[in-house]
Order: sequence, then C-alpha cells, then structure tokens
Amino acid sequence: MSFTLGGDLPVNRIGYGAMRLSAVPEPGIESAEWPVWRAPDDRAAAIAVLRKAVESGVNLIDTADSYALGENEVLIAEALWPYRDDVVIATKVGSARPSPTEWVPVGNPAYLRQQAELSLRRLRVDRIDLLQLHRVDPGVPLADQVGALHQLRSEGKVRHIGLSEVSVDQLREAERITPIASVQNLYNLANRGSDEVVDYAAEREMAFIPFFPVAGGAHTGPGSPIAALAQEIGATPAQTALAWLLHRSPTMLPIPGTTSLGHLAENIAAAELALTDVLFEQLSSSV
Repeated sequence: MSFTLGGDLPVNRIGYGAMRLSAVPEPGIESAEWPVWRAPDDRAAAIAVLRKAVESGVNLIDTADSYALGENEVLIAEALWPYRDDVVIATKVGSARPSPTEWVPVGNPAYLRQQAELSLRRLRVDRIDLLQLHRVDPGVPLADQVGALHQLRSEGKVRHIGLSEVSVDQLREAERITPIASVQNLYNLANRGSDEVVDYAAEREMAFIPFFPVAGGAHTGPGSPIAALAQEIGATPAQTALAWLLHRSPTMLPIPGTTSLGHLAENIAAAELALTDVLFEQLSSSV
C-alpha cells in the first residue's frame, strides 16, 4: 500500500513520526510540559527503533528542526545515514523553542531559510525531500513564508514543500506561489476538524499527513466502541484507528510515533488491515 508523494517519491502509507524520540521529563515536570526538549537518554534504543522501522518497510520519516532543538534530526542521520534510495526524510521549519513549554511560530523568511540550511547540515543531505512550514506565523504574510520555501526549492535545496495546520484557503493561497505536495494537520478518528482539508488534499492528489493519528484516552480504552470493534476483527484499537485513516482517504499517510519496537511492529501491520465500508461507517459513528 503506497502513495507517490509529490508525484515522484513512492512511500509506503504508514510512516514514522520521530517526535516521540526524546528524553523523559525531569522530576516534577508533566510530560505535556516537556515535549521533545532534549534528545533521548537511551540513544541506542532510539537508533534501534529508527533502523527497525526502515528495515520493516517504513520509508517516510517525519521530524522537525524544533524537536529537541535539532537533536532529533541529528539522531535520524546517526541512525540512517547514508540513507537508502527509497527513504524519504520530511522535516519542518518555522517553530521556535525559547523554552520547554513554548512553541512560537516564526515566519521571517530569512529565519526559515537559515533553519533549512541547519536542517540540511544535521540531516547530512544536499536536498531535503519534503520541507514543511511547521506553523503559519500570523505576523508575516503567508506569501512571504511560502516564498522563502519556494526560493529554497528553486535553489535545489528542497525537493517538495508542505504546510502544517492550515486551512483550505491557506492551501489555495500557497498553491498560487509554488506546488504544495503535502499538508500535515491534527487529525484522527476522534478529532476530525480537518475533514475539509482531507477532502481537498485528496482532490489535489496531495499527501495528507495526520499528526497524532491514533486517538488516545477513553476513545480507545477497554470497553470503548473502538476497542469492541477492534476485537471483532482481531486487531488492536491502535491498528483499527490507523486502518480507519487509510480508508478515509487515498492520500492519507499516517506517521504514528513510538519508542517501542513492539508498538512499531503493531503500527506497521495496520497497513494490512482492510476495513469494509460498513465497518468504516461503524467506526466513524462510534466516536
């Protein structure tokens, strides 16, 4: 089960999101307040997960310059460089991290271009396969932000451009400046606020890369409708949620992240779980 990203990069439809590869919070700090601020304490285990993902057929790896202040990109290069010819590395620029609890959109064109140059160095590549605008900076015209990425593409430093957390109108505006290969918005079975964007991306043969693709909490817990339906088809709730995404749109590319080799195998196996239209509708109405 594959999709051709940007019209020329074939990728398997279950990718890997590297955001989870980070150090555990310091004592007294909630994990939600300390997201991907430092590199993982067990570097060898993180490298093992990345290498196992690629060995198992995952060939879309998603990261960002802001994850662990660039250390996430360094880790990916340490694990996977020199990259296999079929491996696609996607990264993002445009979100600054002045502290562990802050994610600040920065769309200054010079800043975006500088961060892309740093990503090139950390990833050890001459060209980034997919460079995504991490967040739209409301203080800078979108045309200027997308224009900076377009300039990088014109210089041969970026192959394809994507946007994250955007509306259909913003996608249309960006497409007037440069081809857009992907959009990465929050989307899962329990959070479908980007339905319109999912449909627009499918119409345009644009990849939709949902972050937080597996709905957590009570939605997938014991006794939940999702858990019950998953049991009926001999799958886990996480696999069922991922299979729902794959059925939802032909351009959907989920990127579940994990630090566990067992969960990694479970996520990858979801690509083999084919839902019927009836089961898809049951799942859609269960949340």
